[in-house]
Amino acid sequence: MKQRAAQVLAVGTALMLGAVIGCGQSDHEGDRETQADSDDEPTDTVTRYGSVVGLKPEKKDEYIKLHAETWPEILDMVAKCNIRNYSIYLAELEGKLYLFSYFEYIGSDLEADMQLMKDDPKTNEWWALTDPCQTRLPGTPEGDQWLGLEEVFHTD
Repeated sequence: MKQRAAQVLAVGTALMLGAVIGCGQSDHEGDRETQADSDDEPTDTVTRYGSVVGLKPEKKDEYIKLHAETWPEILDMVAKCNIRNYSIYLAELEGKLYLFSYFEYIGSDLEADMQLMKDDPKTNEWWALTDPCQTRLPGTPEGDQWLGLEEVFHTD
């Protein structure tokens, strides 16, 4: 499991709900693709985002349990904010724990959708539980919890 998680992080270098704010966006030519079968109608393109944050070892079990029982209001907000295919992976590298998130954004105004999420009381209640489990990494912009990653490769 540890080896698989490390492989996923290494191969997937490219969003926990806090990942959505300030995560890395793929901006290489050809990274936007048609989203034909989305039941949401904001745009017909997908933009991929990846980010990483540290996980406090003493909070690992709590974090995993929270996400095993993610509140329905949180899942609804993620969908409402035009986020699809959202995953969080756990890796242990050199004795430290890291979370890697990936999601696809199908909306037309990321800033407005993220503001909607930031203003949601239930989401803030969720972040009050998850953020203390995490450790911000060096280079993470002020006000962001997760460090955005640059996508260096993608294929369908």
